[in-house]
Amino acid sequence: MTALQTAEKSVATLSAEELAEFRKWFAEFDADAWDAQIEADATAGRLDPLADEALEEYQRGKVSEI
Repeated sequence: MTALQTAEKSVATLSAEELAEFRKWFAEFDADAWDAQIEADATAGRLDPLADEALEEYQRGKVSEI
């Protein structure tokens, strides 16, 4: 059995209260993983082309207020 299958089987047995706690924990875990990936991408320069494009559009006046 893979780790994923084991996790799925364990999650399927949680009570409603435990499932709610798990959802909260997983949302925080997922957000932290996303933040780490964004930070790594930014540090490695992988977001630079997107930032450059946004700045060019701003300088050309192709922006609108949100």
